[in-house]
Amino acid sequence: MASSLEKIVADPALHSRWLNTLSMLENAGAKKIKQCEHPVFVPEEILKHAAEEARHAWYLKKQLKKIGSGLCPTYESPYLMAPIVSSRYLHRLDITISRYLRETFGFRNHDLKYAAYLLVTYAIEVRADELYPIYQDVLRRNKSSISVHNIITEEQQHLASMEAQLQKLSDRWKELCEIACSEEAKLYSEWVYAVTKEVPAVPV
Repeated sequence: MASSLEKIVADPALHSRWLNTLSMLENAGAKKIKQCEHPVFVPEEILKHAAEEARHAWYLKKQLKKIGSGLCPTYESPYLMAPIVSSRYLHRLDITISRYLRETFGFRNHDLKYAAYLLVTYAIEVRADELYPIYQDVLRRNKSSISVHNIITEEQQHLASMEAQLQKLSDRWKELCEIACSEEAKLYSEWVYAVTKEVPAVPV
């Protein structure tokens, strides 16, 4: 992914769509968190997490101004990289994990939503912990004024929080995390392939 990111960061048109895609994914995460909330029993951790994911989406949108004015005003397909795969990424992972939890562990109703939230979020945070530092390193090497350093710090905190909550969810939490990450890895490979196809002169 690093070689693709070098090309993306060097091309303002691609870079703006990349930033907008990350913003869309962060916003999708914030919306998913809100959807899993219990009507009345809402822990502070979930409120904090949803707020921070929404802020990440806003922050990434704000960074677009450092590339140019009026870029990528919406999350419509022309303003995203790999729009179909990107827009379905989180939803597909949520469906897969929810089905596994329901069929294997018998989770139902809100318990299912909450368990899926923890596992999907864990897998995504593991990915963010890998992807954002690579992106930040490319930005640094290219002397870009854009930075995702603060997002990296908060995503690491989210990962630690998810681990703590998963330990309370099940004695088999490590096994569950491995399954979630395995399913996410399949989707990530598809996403990287789709993104890379939009980057000129980068072997797939």
